[in-house]
Amino acid sequence: MPKVVISDASCLIILSKIGELDLLHLLYSQVYITPEIESEFGESLPNWIIVETVRDKEYQKSLETKLDIGEASAIALAIEKTDSLVILDDLKARKVARELNLVFTGTLGVISKAKEQGYCDKIKPIIQEILQTNFRISQQVINALLSRYGEK
Repeated sequence: MPKVVISDASCLIILSKIGELDLLHLLYSQVYITPEIESEFGESLPNWIIVETVRDKEYQKSLETKLDIGEASAIALAIEKTDSLVILDDLKARKVARELNLVFTGTLGVISKAKEQGYCDKIKPIIQEILQTNFRISQQVINALLSRYGEK
């Protein structure tokens, strides 16, 4: 398990919208975000979410030429923290993370891990809740996840 977990705003927003933000706490105890992500999230934070500023602002600015400010700050913080996992849903951000050899997952990876760790009985109801938000998931990904856990 990584020492540090960093989340972009999308995971926080989606899990908060569906009332499942505590899954992050159950899985990782504490989660790091940047002030930029805190601003994007726009809600008061539980005490297990730690806000930390990226030290290398020049590096973050260079990432902002390709990504939005929240994703750029999450990746920049992940670069500064050794043994980190960064939670990203945006495809471009995931591509950059892959190029930088960062370990990453997404909101669905968090839900999958919660199922594997026994923090939720079924993922289908959670996915159905997510689909009521503006979060896009392909039917292929949904089918693969449900099939993986025997939940058609």
